[in-house]
Amino acid sequence: MTFSQLLRAQWDRVLGVVMSIAGVGALVIGWLGASRSGFPAEQIPYILSGGLLGLCLVAIGTTLWLSADLRDEWRKLDDLDERLEENTAALKGRETGETADLRTSSLEGDLAHLAQVQQVAR
Repeated sequence: MTFSQLLRAQWDRVLGVVMSIAGVGALVIGWLGASRSGFPAEQIPYILSGGLLGLCLVAIGTTLWLSADLRDEWRKLDDLDERLEENTAALKGRETGETADLRTSSLEGDLAHLAQVQQVAR
């Protein structure tokens, strides 16, 4: 898989990482700007622009990453559901006489074993 194919297939994860990195960068820039000023009135614009923008970008990035993980889990569940339906159809397609014989012979074997255990216990 080439890098461009990986980017196309995992666009939501890539965008989530980029948004989170940009958010952390905005937080750092906002913190650096606010820390250089001793007056609270000069710090407020840095807190508003860098801090709030950074938090929003990190939240959006995290949401995109979690959405990608959930999408992967849904794909796995869909695959399992398809396999289960195929197996169920295959079992229903078998002749019912064979499965009935298997169940009966298994039940008869269990009953014979139980009778032997009861005889030994007496």
